[in-house]
Amino acid sequence: MAAVPKATSRLIPQIGPRGEVWWWAFMRISGVMLIPLAFGHLAIMHIINNVHDINACFVYYRWNVMLWWRVYDAAMLFLAYIHGLNGLRYVIDDYVHHRSWNRVLKRIVLIGGTIVILIGTIALIGGVRVTALPEGCPPTE
Repeated sequence: MAAVPKATSRLIPQIGPRGEVWWWAFMRISGVMLIPLAFGHLAIMHIINNVHDINACFVYYRWNVMLWWRVYDAAMLFLAYIHGLNGLRYVIDDYVHHRSWNRVLKRIVLIGGTIVILIGTIALIGGVRVTALPEGCPPTE
């Protein structure tokens, strides 16, 4: 008669926080969305319009007359910057193994990233002041 092996308890690996799955998905989705946004930006700013013609008048017209440009620029700002910050978070996880240094660096990245996003948002909402337009701009009305 053969001996019946004992059933041993199997170790089930802990599943990480659900947030990591969402960040992983965000990286893939934002990366795909950034491709047409970035190429569209390059085409409009460097191919269709001459770089030397871009000034405060150009930005004023673009942001105040055609308001959907602010949405386009906001999408680029948020997707690209958060995508980059999340990538930096992954780099910190890969190379900084000391737990407290890892947390400190991630918090520095979070604080710095929040400040830059706030400044960009303020610039998008504030737009270009009419008083700052140079001479020779088309009428603003």
